[in-house]
Amino acid sequence: MDAQATQRLQCSTLMQFERLGRKHSDSVKLNRGFRESKKLRVFFSANWQSAKPSPSGRKTTPIEASRSYNNFPASILESGGFQDPLDEELILKNKSQEIKPYVNGRCIYLVGMMGSGKTTVGKVLSQVLNYSFHDCDDLVEEDVGGTSIADIFKHYGEGFFRDKETEVLKKLSPMHRLVISTGGGAVVRPINWKYMHKGISVWLDVPIEALARRITAVGTNSRPLLHYEAGDAYTRTLTRLSALFEERGEAYGNANARVSLENIAAKLGHRDVSDLSPTVIAIEALEQIEAFLKGEGGFYGGY
Repeated sequence: MDAQATQRLQCSTLMQFERLGRKHSDSVKLNRGFRESKKLRVFFSANWQSAKPSPSGRKTTPIEASRSYNNFPASILESGGFQDPLDEELILKNKSQEIKPYVNGRCIYLVGMMGSGKTTVGKVLSQVLNYSFHDCDDLVEEDVGGTSIADIFKHYGEGFFRDKETEVLKKLSPMHRLVISTGGGAVVRPINWKYMHKGISVWLDVPIEALARRITAVGTNSRPLLHYEAGDAYTRTLTRLSALFEERGEAYGNANARVSLENIAAKLGHRDVSDLSPTVIAIEALEQIEAFLKGEGGFYGGY
């Protein structure tokens, strides 16, 4: 192939990468993790004389195409919705790699009202950060011989449960590389914050109405604190959740980072926070964790 034809093929390939880059920048503006210039390396086949033969007998020539992401805004979610779940997974992976040096093994404690998605989002975060995941309620149940939370409340009372919850947090606090889903009421005891602040605490802030819809849809049998109100299931749940939030709302504010599902939905143009995927919520959680850690003054010394 002559030099002019080679140049045309190279230009065509670079244009394809430019279109690929525009597709992702239109669907979602990437974050600080892409501020370094990225290089995409591609091999294409051609039968010209100067190309190096491949094992299959075809000749391949490497081309490097560079793109700079220096001008993208700080927040991943600022510019609109994702076009594809694969976009979400890629963004989440890149963000996790970016903040790992800042997190440096610190545990992540998820706090929030019952039904806020702490377990679901926690598992997403633990997987992408290569952390282990623990649910405090599960650990309390194990400590009481496999007794369910509902039965613990019924037979031993809430105070007993809260004591066990504090014991679990105390045991977890010296550890590293854990994502921990806490009970909705863990925030009311100051001693629990002493343990959780050895890591990074993240509040998943979900509107009460959305929580009531979620919990009503799956049933309240496993939620012992929701069995004290009259009325239909939704009204009963909404009333009780509203009262609990009045008691706990200020305490949730002690978290190092807040993930507001209302804010995420507004950024992405969703009317209902239920339309948000756990991956998108996890991305925002990592964004808020990063903001907190950088606000601390940079890299954390670690363990």
